This record gives sequence, structure tokens and C-alpha cells, in this order.
Amino acid sequence: MQLNFYKYQGTGNDFVILDNRVHPISLNMEQINKLCDRRFGIGADGLMLLNLKDGYDFEMKYYNADGNESSMCGNGGRCLTKFAFDRGIKKEKYKFIAIDGDHESEFAENGWINLKMKNVTEIKKYQDSFILNTGSPHFIKSVSHVMDMDVYKQGHEIRYSKEFAAEGINVNFVEQTDKNKITVRTYERGVENETFSCGTGVTAAALVFAQKKIGTDRIDIKTLGGNLAVAFNKTGETSFEDVWLCGPATFVFKGEIEI
Repeated sequence: MQLNFYKYQGTGNDFVILDNRVHPISLNMEQINKLCDRRFGIGADGLMLLNLKDGYDFEMKYYNADGNESSMCGNGGRCLTKFAFDRGIKKEKYKFIAIDGDHESEFAENGWINLKMKNVTEIKKYQDSFILNTGSPHFIKSVSHVMDMDVYKQGHEIRYSKEFAAEGINVNFVEQTDKNKITVRTYERGVENETFSCGTGVTAAALVFAQKKIGTDRIDIKTLGGNLAVAFNKTGETSFEDVWLCGPATFVFKGEIEI
């Protein structure tokens, strides 16, 4: 089977994208894993399908690099919005559905793509860290000198610890660098390694950081792959609405591959 594919990235979080609207494509776990392999395939943190869905501009179907269908991917949602626009779905604002429900996305004046995330109603304290779900489950740990850390080793230990091994969790290490600025590095389940950026991860990190901030409605984030921002409306001590993940989404290349 020959596939036409497209490669997009959002702050270094990269994806293979397939247009699945006209000729539906069925891929198994092994095939998806091979397409995402950085030595024997195209190379990506995940694979997405752009699907048709009644009542929506499109449906987002997302798979991790290991081939398993995954929970929500924030950078993926922004990249799929750009892909939909590039493939002829020309709009300023979009409504689409993903595994965690409805989402909105839009093009910002600075060229970024803003993605509305799910509301967060609970942030749990866990030892000296926090756990919350922003479409995917995240573990947030505040650290010093985050750029000097062995994120793979420490993230792997937490992700495969007794409490989280079965279902998995994404592990984020966060350093405050200024009044409303943080740096985030993330170990992602399904990729089982550090990625250059994680959209749901930086969203989770920003909201945890914002718990103690008064009057703050935006956090700027630096990742290995570039800069993002999270805007929100804080409605309670651990609850947030109108949460938006904001950042760039870029076409990289397209091609054909036999699978």
C-alpha cells in the first residue's frame, strides 16, 4: 500500500499526518510504529488522521509513536488545524472533535495557532508534585536547573513507578524563570522518551504554576523546541476555564511511502 503523507511540527513536536477524508486508510499498530520510527520510517512523535465528521470541520484521530491510539495531543491539534487549512478547509476559526471531546482552534494575528483545551476542575497534590488531566494525564514536578536534568532517566522512573506503570503518565519538569514564565521539559508516554515539546504538558504545567498567581491569565513557556503560551480564566483555586494553548505550527515536508 502506498501512502501520501505530510510532516508537520509544533515547537519540535512532530507528526506524520494523513488526509483520511476521501479514501479511508486503515493502519495497524505495527504499521503506525514503523511510520513513526526515526531510523526505519518517516520519523515522528505521533501520527494523525484528518477525518470527516458530521457537525464538525473535521475529526482528529491521534496515535502515539508506539502505534497505540492516544489521548489528546495539544501540539497535534494545532498542527492538524494548519494541515486542514492547507488541504482546503479555509476558515479563520474551526470546530473539531478529538478523543477528549470538542475543541475550537483559530489563527492568531502573529501567525500562531490557538487551540482551546478542556476545562480543568481538579489539580491533585501528589507528594511534592501535582497531577492533573488536560486531555492527557500529567505529572508536574517543580525543579531547579531543568536544563541540566536527565529527563529520560527521571521521567522514565516516574512513568514506570508502581502507581503509574499500568496506564502511564506524562512527566513534566518545570522551572520558573521569570514572573510569568516557565521552562518545561517532558517525558511522554507512548513515545517513551523526552520530546521537544508537549502541548497538553505545558498546559498542565502552566495551570499548576498559575494556582498561586493572583491576577495572572497567561503564562509564557519555553520548551526545547521553542516558545508557547497558555491563556486561561481562573475560576477557583484549582479550576480553570477558557484554556487556550497558543503557538506555531509548521509544514515540514510531504512525500510517498510504501507500507
